Amino acid sequence: MIILLTMFFLGCVVGFIGVGGAAMVVSILTFFFGISIHTALGISLGAMAFTTFSGTLSHFRDGNLSIKTGLTIGIFASLGSFIGAHVAHFIPPSELKYMTAFLLYISAAVAYLRLFSHVFDKILEKNAGENCSSGKFFTICFLIGFINGLLAGTFGFGAAQFIQLSMLMCFSLPINKIVGTTMLIMLPMGFFGSIGYLASGSLDLRLFAEVVVGLMCGAYIGAKFTKRSPVWLLKTAMVSLPIIGGTLLIL
Repeated sequence: MIILLTMFFLGCVVGFIGVGGAAMVVSILTFFFGISIHTALGISLGAMAFTTFSGTLSHFRDGNLSIKTGLTIGIFASLGSFIGAHVAHFIPPSELKYMTAFLLYISAAVAYLRLFSHVFDKILEKNAGENCSSGKFFTICFLIGFINGLLAGTFGFGAAQFIQLSMLMCFSLPINKIVGTTMLIMLPMGFFGSIGYLASGSLDLRLFAEVVVGLMCGAYIGAKFTKRSPVWLLKTAMVSLPIIGGTLLIL
């Protein structure tokens, strides 16, 4: 029950800012409840698949998806995530915590650049109007999907910031479609990553159910406060959350 309530409050935060759930699930389960890092990673990926489903559906209804790009990258990301789930078992828990924390700090830095600077706007202008041949398109999709999926599967976080940055640098898509397509990519990536952990015997299904129910209920409520909050608060929370998650893992 305590884990369910904790995930509910975390879900409120995730629903409020829209990202960061997978990373914080790992941090909270390991730091406060003593769950093994490998079990926490599998649960976080599976929970991510459920929590991104409703967001993907919403973006689809609003026309914020590039279906071809999202599905192509998503297939390769699923493969990378599944393999990453098996790679994680060869990394000692103590080292895996520090490596995951390091990636969360990098994710926070990327979020800061995306939200508080105009660096990505310049990249978007540079790529405007560029088109890829079929061979180049599938090569880029493979690299973006497999590498980010491998990171997500190994370290149990959504890699949303890395996926968005990769797409922004490689495709001529408006920012709203990059955000929506990223969520589409994360859905199968989280599902197959959790399947990989389940196959390796590191997925506690009862604990997984508590986490998913808590997150989804909380996210529904938290999302209702997004439009009612100042922009600076949302941006600050999006940068702060991975920093907090990484710090909890180190501690």
